Amino acid sequence: MTPPRARPAAFHGGAAIFQRMFTRLGCRGRPPRFVIEFYPYASLTHTIRLREDVAAVRLSDLLRGAPVSALEAVAAVLLARLYRRKLPRHLAESYRAYALAADTRKRLHRLRGLRARSLPEQPRGDAHDLAPLFDRINRRYFRGALRRPRLAWSARPWRRQLGSFDPALGQIVISSSLDRPDVPPVVVEYILFHEMLHVKHPLRRAGCGLQAHSPEFRREEKRYEHFDPAWKFLKRMR
Repeated sequence: MTPPRARPAAFHGGAAIFQRMFTRLGCRGRPPRFVIEFYPYASLTHTIRLREDVAAVRLSDLLRGAPVSALEAVAAVLLARLYRRKLPRHLAESYRAYALAADTRKRLHRLRGLRARSLPEQPRGDAHDLAPLFDRINRRYFRGALRRPRLAWSARPWRRQLGSFDPALGQIVISSSLDRPDVPPVVVEYILFHEMLHVKHPLRRAGCGLQAHSPEFRREEKRYEHFDPAWKFLKRMR
């Protein structure tokens, strides 16, 4: 049975929090009328848009039931960005602590699995097939221990990244910009290997944030037998 689709919901009391933080940050001018709702994003996303005298705010509904300190912190983050005010360190740290808390990450992972849009399994591209490349890498570098996630090429070429692994969706997506005959298979294999390392080394808390590329990750990445030529090709490509 498909779970009911979540809908936006008004955040009663949210306007008072934003007005309070507007004053605390020393934002200039007359405060706008805040219209705030919890929105069913697939990630911990928050937005604010100012049109005339109305500030429309959407907060991830993951914040429903969050402590007042976290709600004040996210209000400060959005207002500081909108009005170009310096965000006090204690407020930044308060929001970061909430966002990185184990319970928050666990609930976010579950929500992404329910709401994020996954791509259909489609490893075979026009020039390269990800499935046999995955199997080869798995045998060579992981002793066949990795369970194969959903493999797919991106619908459109990506500019800023060449691959991604989403643990909530259980999928690896490679940018279709690499699915060309002039891109050597070892380059595609290297990007796939990088994303497979993310399967082995999940995000972990480190210092004041989440670490995606730990020292262990970087050491293993350089074990790839064609690391240098793959890097040189990618540098020329960019």
